[in-house]
Amino acid sequence: MAREPHSGGGGRPNRDRRDNREERDSEFVDKLVHINRVAKVVKGGRRFGFAALVVVGDQKGRVGFGHGKAREVPEAIRKATEAAKRGLVRVALREGRTLHHDVNGRHGAGKVILRAAPQGTGIIAGGPMRAVFETLGMQDVVAKSLGSSNPYNLVRATFDALKNEDSPRAVAARRGLKVSTLQSRRRHADLSDGAGADA
Repeated sequence: MAREPHSGGGGRPNRDRRDNREERDSEFVDKLVHINRVAKVVKGGRRFGFAALVVVGDQKGRVGFGHGKAREVPEAIRKATEAAKRGLVRVALREGRTLHHDVNGRHGAGKVILRAAPQGTGIIAGGPMRAVFETLGMQDVVAKSLGSSNPYNLVRATFDALKNEDSPRAVAARRGLKVSTLQSRRRHADLSDGAGADA
């Protein structure tokens, strides 16, 4: 039996998939945190390579970081960005702008403290940590680095701290309470703290 001639619409699924991927990529913001040049000494002289550290986020509570190495800078950044998109984590934000509570994070010699902040505080943090918060979509936070200033350690320590954060929903589920009960307790605690400060 003769096969019918192939119509030109066969490439559409691939094109649709590519369009969807581009649309998904467009919602992400990426920031280059650090680029490192390394040299390998070979018989003919030195051969240079580049290592890039990139943070990627959708500014709505999802963020990831990636590391990429290549002979050229753009290729290293592309690899790092792809690695970051593969390792996205979701962080619960209070009112979509700050942390629910203070958290500590650690990776190697890098130690960080992240503190929830009132509205209007802004992002008070150093370079690598600031990149994580901006791509995450956090608006108010106070962060302090206590250990190594190595950007790789700082970024990993910041992610460790963000993973340690609990949302009221997760805490309520763990304790078998309602979220509203937890939040009313928090309001009472905040009011009593305020009254103690006035006294």
